[in-house]
Amino acid sequence: MEYHNPVLLQESVDGLAIKPNGIYVDVTFGGGGHSKEILKRLGPDGKLFAFDQDEDALANALQDERFVLINENFRHLKRFLRFNGVKSVDGILGDLGVSSHQFDVPERGFSTRFDAELDMRMSQKNDLNAYKVVNEYDDVNLKRVFLDYGELKSAPALARTIVEAREVHPIKTTDALKDILAKFLPEKVRNKILAQIYQAIRIEVNQEMDVLKEFLEQSLEILKPEGRLSVISYHSLEDRLVKRFMKNGMFEGEPEKDFFGNFSVPFKTVGKLIIPNAAEIKLNNRARSAKLRIAQKK
Repeated sequence: MEYHNPVLLQESVDGLAIKPNGIYVDVTFGGGGHSKEILKRLGPDGKLFAFDQDEDALANALQDERFVLINENFRHLKRFLRFNGVKSVDGILGDLGVSSHQFDVPERGFSTRFDAELDMRMSQKNDLNAYKVVNEYDDVNLKRVFLDYGELKSAPALARTIVEAREVHPIKTTDALKDILAKFLPEKVRNKILAQIYQAIRIEVNQEMDVLKEFLEQSLEILKPEGRLSVISYHSLEDRLVKRFMKNGMFEGEPEKDFFGNFSVPFKTVGKLIIPNAAEIKLNNRARSAKLRIAQKK
């Protein structure tokens, strides 16, 4: 399988402060780039568990007795680690979003570059796909998807246009969807708006925000004291959740104060926000929107 170079490879793995005999998790295995780098830094007694719900990623499984690849969504992190006899770990790495491989396979329907059936599932085992979102969601839910996950001001009009068009005939392909929404895609901002529309549908199909919240909460549970969490995000919705959770262990509200009036928070952030340099962005265009945050459990 053709996978591009992993984003912020050294920086994200450095953030784990790897102990040679530690137990680590790569929750977004993909092409295995981050996992290979983690294994380089582990000793013979170290262990690495990797998760990937995409069946395509199984072809990249690493032949190393210290490595276990789990073909599941990382929202089930705690359950499948326990199934493998692991209750706590020294570090967790997550490279969020869609892999470059998924974007580059036309029939998966992730990319604005290709015509394909409306799919956008990260795992082919999922029942919900882009076709069902576009053709079966009512006006209210379509508006919610475009507003919440695409941050599109035109969300109400987009939803109405889709509902009216599918009354004539079902919307089956990505090109058909683009044609129906053509009036919302002026040439100057066409690619930007299309990317927001695709992102919104993709997030809904894969429940990405719910999955991220469940993953972060479970990470806090299974990390050992002083264990590290290293997370790369690619859009503001993800980054806001990661930033807020690392700051105070919550997604909403404020943490409680302790006896001395200090906020009681489970993590301390490690360093500042890290973004790719110009050289990495030139080599890998996907890196342009990447943000890496690192935290250590107290």
